[in-house]
Amino acid sequence: MSSFNTEQLIEQDIAHMFHPVTNLHRHRKTGPLVLVSGQGVRVTDSSGKSYIDGFAGLWNVNVGHGRTEIAEVARDQMARLAFQPTFFGLATPPAIELSSKLASMLPQQHFQFTSGGAESNETALKIARYYWALSGKPQKQKIISRRMAYHGIAMGALAATGVAAYWQDFGQLPSGFVHVAPPFDYRANPGLSETEFIAHLVSDLETTIEREGADAIAAMIGEPVQGAGGVVIPPEAYWKAISPVLKKHDILLIADEVITGFGRTGEMFAQTTYGFSADIVALAKGITSGYVPVGAVGISSQIFECLATPDRMFMHGFTYSGHPVGCAVALANIDIIEREKLPDNARERGLQLLAGLKALESHEHVGNVRGKGLMAFVEVVSEKATKTAYDGASGIGGKLQAATRKRGLITRCSDVGIAIAPPLVISTSEIDELVSIVVASIKEVCH
Repeated sequence: MSSFNTEQLIEQDIAHMFHPVTNLHRHRKTGPLVLVSGQGVRVTDSSGKSYIDGFAGLWNVNVGHGRTEIAEVARDQMARLAFQPTFFGLATPPAIELSSKLASMLPQQHFQFTSGGAESNETALKIARYYWALSGKPQKQKIISRRMAYHGIAMGALAATGVAAYWQDFGQLPSGFVHVAPPFDYRANPGLSETEFIAHLVSDLETTIEREGADAIAAMIGEPVQGAGGVVIPPEAYWKAISPVLKKHDILLIADEVITGFGRTGEMFAQTTYGFSADIVALAKGITSGYVPVGAVGISSQIFECLATPDRMFMHGFTYSGHPVGCAVALANIDIIEREKLPDNARERGLQLLAGLKALESHEHVGNVRGKGLMAFVEVVSEKATKTAYDGASGIGGKLQAATRKRGLITRCSDVGIAIAPPLVISTSEIDELVSIVVASIKEVCH
């Protein structure tokens, strides 16, 4: 029997909590779903009902819930040394060991730590501009991003984000950000073959570089798989075609692996999945599976040598950069991911997930089903032939959320469709259960 007073918790939430990315008007009427415990891929609410966590928290609980070994590592580090900064040349063993571990896993070789994805992307953008300033090219400041991209809500990361809903009513965005077409076959491909579509996207990038001036562009930032914008899966050869264009024009490539990192695409990192190497990589989420907020930014040796050449301080960082407890947790989390071969499970269960969801493509209101590893999206439409999206007034997203939660699944539902990204420990039978809930929910709501 639950010891939580659900009614009281909901009342306190409505009275005092200010929820991010939430319709605050509606929330005051409905209140929260209060989650109190988790084990594996499942979480339990304050009334005792169990759900599959079909979104791994926020794309991040890769090793699943309830890993007591991670909690023990955190407790031990807190008892030993709870906090010291990494400012002014200070360091702790966990921060040093985590930077060394990441260097053994990635082409990038030098790492600074953050508290999450937005901070990581903000740091990456600043490093790109700083690098060019130290290289004698301070005019190289513009950042290329893509429509449908999501890079966070700090102001620079927000300007790079290519989803207009995140900009609304937050005032003027920082200048110097330009957006190119996303590699979205379902909606951005004008009927071309895969090879032709990639050439079309490369041409769009080249045209943008020519218009803005390569000598004014610092970097392009991109998620290997666009996540919050709708799980946009690029053509397999897309990044191999984009990378040489940037190199030719002396433009840095920032890989936003905040979501894709640490196994989600079926490889430890999506740079391996798609066969490219970025100059800068932004990490977060799966680095600790959400047990403690940690992010990281990795840079190439070439960039680091440039940053370390002047006899001056690098004037950027956060209070919790390299937090020893967070770094200790990250090391334990990465050990689990490697030991349990979770990228392999993400690849295998991802194929099973996609195959199960593909059965929905015959539904009259399902326009597209797409996925890579344990990232998937079912896009719903009001008119299949014309790919017409549902009107916001239809409330389809809310109805899908209610239908999935009623059946014991928590995932991200919107008027565009259902995004799915469960913990990487998910089993064959749990994938089948998740798929059956999604199928039943869409059949109930979209008719």
